[in-house]
Amino acid sequence: MNKKTPNLSEGHRQRLRKKFLDSGLTGFHDYEIIELLLTLGTPRKDCKASAKALLDRFKTFHGVIDASPSELVEVKGVGPTNIFGLKFVKAVSEKYLENRIIGRDPIKNSKDLLNYLYLNIKDKGREAFRAIYLDAKNRVISSEILFEGTLTSSAVYPREVIKAALQHKAASMIFAHNHPSGDPAPSPEDYAITRQLVFSCHLMGVVVHEHIIIGSDSYYSFADQGLIRQYTSECKAENE
Repeated sequence: MNKKTPNLSEGHRQRLRKKFLDSGLTGFHDYEIIELLLTLGTPRKDCKASAKALLDRFKTFHGVIDASPSELVEVKGVGPTNIFGLKFVKAVSEKYLENRIIGRDPIKNSKDLLNYLYLNIKDKGREAFRAIYLDAKNRVISSEILFEGTLTSSAVYPREVIKAALQHKAASMIFAHNHPSGDPAPSPEDYAITRQLVFSCHLMGVVVHEHIIIGSDSYYSFADQGLIRQYTSECKAENE
């Protein structure tokens, strides 16, 4: 009578799942988390080697999660099916954090806003300019990426920003973009476009509360530096 060959990888995955249910991600290696995500798409496949190969290629956990599908499948043992878990968990995380800011005042809940922005645009390979639309009570109506640029710049058109603000019936706005270099220090172009946006929005009766630049582990706030207030005052003075 033939004995069934034990599935060692299945036992390994069961231990990882139990470990997570018992204590969350405490004590997990990054490759183990990636391994479990890969098994969502290929539950009967041993994904440990593939998980380690992904980390070798993309260096960090965030690098793996933010890699494009075309980049992921270039790694040996990774295909269109088992990348499902990697893409799904990021989409779920983004949806969760977006839901935490929708209908709330992001000025009073800045931590939730920053968490959302860090996940959403921090590790993009090129600049992404995001607009967050608020109602008259400073509650978030919606959020969207309006422009994407190259590694060093993003073409931001105030006319398109105003058009989008009016379509969303926004009373005020918050802007954010990332610096792929990881350094959130504003460039001369960043100062210029922020001033243009404040002026353009003010003329249309839309208040600009903030422009945030997201770096790798820090951010720059135009509002915290007093520049939003300064640009608004300059605009009022010019139009008196």
